[in-house]
Amino acid sequence: MTDGKDSIIEAVDVLKTYTRGGETIRVLDGLELRVPRGEWLALMGPSGSGKTTLLNVLGGLDHPDSGSVIADGEDIESLSPRALSAWRARHVGFIFQLYNLIPVLTAYQNVELPLLLTPLSRSGREAQVRTALRLVGLEDRMEHFPNQLSGGQEQRVAIARAIVTDPTFLLADEPTGDLDARSEREILDLLGTLHEDLGKTIVMVTHDPEAAERADRILHLNDGKLAAKDGKGTA
Repeated sequence: MTDGKDSIIEAVDVLKTYTRGGETIRVLDGLELRVPRGEWLALMGPSGSGKTTLLNVLGGLDHPDSGSVIADGEDIESLSPRALSAWRARHVGFIFQLYNLIPVLTAYQNVELPLLLTPLSRSGREAQVRTALRLVGLEDRMEHFPNQLSGGQEQRVAIARAIVTDPTFLLADEPTGDLDARSEREILDLLGTLHEDLGKTIVMVTHDPEAAERADRILHLNDGKLAAKDGKGTA
């Protein structure tokens, strides 16, 4: 584990198992992780190693069998389902490989969705949506539907949706996995801007070594545990 005093995420002795064909598989096996505030962390590992499971546990979408996850000082495993949902809405921005945009909604409406759960007024929501779309360079595409956008533009809308609530940290699951090389560079540059200029903490799952090299630290998940890679920090 790193020695950062101001950790935004801590996973302590996390165990997560699945049963397949009568066999119990330890996807996360006493896993330990500390993510300092403001870090960009890349998670790599073989297919099926549990990278997405770990991301879901850190974001409160899935629960470990045992162990604890402390995020921004909150033990999220102690929260009720309702409180956990409110915590996610306030603190976590999710970015997915396949964008998960709603096809019948415009870019503006897709980005606005998380704000509908907040007490913001309509004008307040509009201001934040426009700011988020401006940050990702798509303010001029806000009335376009997903099928009118390129893959890279769709992912930019998805990133705008993830940051519109100004979350404490971002969890990105293969954010460039469905993009061509040019769009991949653009999305990684955008994540770099969010990290460097806005100080966002990012935990990113990726299979691409070039994408991982953009991060401050690279950890590999294998056999349920994390290990550092090539001097890019420690687990």
